[in-house]
Amino acid sequence: MNGKIVVDHLSKTFKKGGVQAVKDVSFKVEEGEFFAFLGPNGAGKSTIVQILTTLMNATSGTAFVAGFDVIKEPEKVRRHIGAALQETGVDPDLTGREMLELQAWIFGFGKREGCLRAEELLDIVQLTEAAERRIGRYSGGMRRRLDLALTLVHEPAVLFLDEPTTGLDPSNRMAVWEELRRLNKDKGTTIFLTTQYLEEADNLADRISIINDGEIVASGTPKELKARIGSDLIALTPVDGGDEDRTLHLLKSGLMDADVIRKQEKILIYVEEGTRQLLEVARILDRENIEVEDIQLSSPTLDDIFLKITGEGKKSNEQ
Repeated sequence: MNGKIVVDHLSKTFKKGGVQAVKDVSFKVEEGEFFAFLGPNGAGKSTIVQILTTLMNATSGTAFVAGFDVIKEPEKVRRHIGAALQETGVDPDLTGREMLELQAWIFGFGKREGCLRAEELLDIVQLTEAAERRIGRYSGGMRRRLDLALTLVHEPAVLFLDEPTTGLDPSNRMAVWEELRRLNKDKGTTIFLTTQYLEEADNLADRISIINDGEIVASGTPKELKARIGSDLIALTPVDGGDEDRTLHLLKSGLMDADVIRKQEKILIYVEEGTRQLLEVARILDRENIEVEDIQLSSPTLDDIFLKITGEGKKSNEQ
């Protein structure tokens, strides 16, 4: 089962308005890897997924999925992938069981074989009790789980999931996460996930690429990405909102080898040796008579790396 994805200098410019949604993107996803594309709305995540799932052509560059060229061999690509995109094509008048049996028939299953596969998948996504209910009466979480089951009918080598848990409550989100982990670890399915949820990427992905404005700005394991911004994070909030600009300037000029940025009313400082630097921050604030509501020292999270990279627009050549 070839689950490898290879993307080389991929670009996409839409004719309407001349918007360049994807800008010379290159990356690889190894067979059996759980890979996440992390980025805000409009970053280019969904455009890349649509190209890789043969729903859209690239303007330039090449892409291979499961060993097949997405432009020259789209039918072969489709036979080897599953895709749960943001817009689904389920029929609200069918029951969950009927929809799964129809999907099995489309992929060449016989009637008995298709019924057994539908039953198995209903159990996997915990929809057995709702199997005879019309899909139009499913909750958002139930539809998302049915979407996942539909992508798994033919046991694809590669599974594409475009923001699969958006709008789900925490319990449904955790249920989807559990099933994705099982598919990846037990079945060896290559999973390509796009998400806006930092926690989701951190919990699930072996490797993450952060995409912003159509470009990959950082790549690595969650641990590697966190390590890139320093071992510690100091966060503080000036009592007087008018002191924010002055505080930002003073800390930028007064701290050696530290990155200082502002996030709304907070000042964030990314540093090595946070305990020592915390004392220096306190001295600077005291010398300048700047009062703070609170000051905290912690280890960085993916949220912090995402903010630092996308907020400052720093680019990385890592692929």
